[in-house]
Amino acid sequence: MSDTHDVSVLNGLITTTLDSIKDFEDAAEDAKSTRFATIFADFARDRAQVVASLQARVRALGDKPEERSSLLGAAHRSFMNLKQALTGKNDKAVVEEVERGEDHIKAKFGEALRDPDLQPATLAVIREASASVKAGHDQASALKHSLV
Repeated sequence: MSDTHDVSVLNGLITTTLDSIKDFEDAAEDAKSTRFATIFADFARDRAQVVASLQARVRALGDKPEERSSLLGAAHRSFMNLKQALTGKNDKAVVEEVERGEDHIKAKFGEALRDPDLQPATLAVIREASASVKAGHDQASALKHSLV
């Protein structure tokens, strides 16, 4: 039998992580430097692994995992595309936006880790995924600060 609360939390994290993947793919395309493009493409691949582990847990709970990014994420990407078209794309702006997105996903995972109603097995999956998210966040933050 499915645990509705666990599935809801997991699917929320999946959606946020799918948004993150799309943001990294867009950042890789927008980056002028091949170094940054490679870093962002690597981040997207790492996040795909996070999604796979979260989706596997939803399936283990007997439910259907989320498979699409959010409308809010799509709206944000459209806004960023417009902003970049008006202001001109540069690596510093792309890195700053990536880091801002990393703050968002890190906060979402932190919130889930503090949820007292999650089953231990679900919490373990989220904890493992959160370690990957935190590493990505820290890398993006270091990248941003190296450009200042």
